[in-house]
Amino acid sequence: MNILIANLGSTSFKYRLYQMPEAVELARGSIERIGSQESRSMVRIGDYRDEVHRGVSDHAAAVRQCLAQLTDVENGCLKHAGEVAAIGFKAVHGGRLSGVQRIDDEVLAAMSEMNDVAPAHNPPYIAAMRQLAKQLPEIPLVAAFETGFHQSIPRPNATYAIPQVWDRELNIRRFGFHGASHRYIAQRVAEKFNRNDLRVISCHLGGSSSLTAIRDGESVATSMGASPQSGILQNNRVGDFDPFTLPLIMNQTGLALEEVLEKLANSGGLLGISGKSGDVRDLEDAAVEGDQNAQLALDTFVADIRKYMGWMLVELGGADVVVFTGGIGENSATIRSAVCLGLEELGIALDEDKNRDVSGEMSIGSVESRSEIWVIPTNEEIVVAGQVFAELNDETQKSEESC
Repeated sequence: MNILIANLGSTSFKYRLYQMPEAVELARGSIERIGSQESRSMVRIGDYRDEVHRGVSDHAAAVRQCLAQLTDVENGCLKHAGEVAAIGFKAVHGGRLSGVQRIDDEVLAAMSEMNDVAPAHNPPYIAAMRQLAKQLPEIPLVAAFETGFHQSIPRPNATYAIPQVWDRELNIRRFGFHGASHRYIAQRVAEKFNRNDLRVISCHLGGSSSLTAIRDGESVATSMGASPQSGILQNNRVGDFDPFTLPLIMNQTGLALEEVLEKLANSGGLLGISGKSGDVRDLEDAAVEGDQNAQLALDTFVADIRKYMGWMLVELGGADVVVFTGGIGENSATIRSAVCLGLEELGIALDEDKNRDVSGEMSIGSVESRSEIWVIPTNEEIVVAGQVFAELNDETQKSEESC
């Protein structure tokens, strides 16, 4: 069974095609600047590589172009588009709906209800899903929500101290995100150590970042809350923020609420503190040159990570394994070192030589460290492919049983 996994941005479409259940990657590609005549398409199928500059009008056109590449007579890996059993989406926020869902009007309505708390994520996904459902009705569409992995979080760790009518009727609670990445880390650690009873702190650090405490393969606490804007500060998103400062900002600046929220979501985080960039690589270079604001941004980022790591060490009663993943977690020795600095009494001790020379998946803990410390590149797409495959199999089984 071939499953196409889609990762959407407002003007981008990235994909991977998997043969399931073998989990073999058949192809991968991306289309950038959708809606512009300058859109660019890249594809990799086995040893074949290609880059095309061609105007792509919308996400449905992007998928059609993707299918044309995959079924190309000379270089494609499929005979026809009908060999794609489903398109799976690493969807972000379904609010009252979570887990794996066949996309229909109810799912799209539930996602629309959460547009206010996921403004950068839900609207482009909803628009693309509607286009694809209309223009490619022969291909099933399946959403695997990022919140799904965190449904196991105990109620006290998911509850805000708000009037309970808001909790019940508005469904405001700590949902958690980056579920596919944290699920992958939970599965990979269990495979690596051949144990399902481990206490794991998964540090997904990237353009957006979150930590998750995992016990026995399940999420029990996570840093992100009701929206992807919360928790650890992000590249350009504020992270945790006192809502009672909003009236102060509005009164002093004359900005409307929508304008303040837009700035917190797009001009905050590392970018806001540094005034320079939301990219850790840029900030590390600037800090070396003596830029104090860049250094403050990095220090605040590390402080946020350590704050949540402390909570999770208490929640788990210690950590058997600490994992760094995501673009920053996998590539920044400086951030990993700063996060682990002085934690020897808590059982976390880096080997700085290993930490400076990371390549792929490897252990970076010292021999004295009671906790295993690993860098593990994440693979969110393969997790979503597995979830979609399981959903389709379950539907097939139920259909056969009803006959």
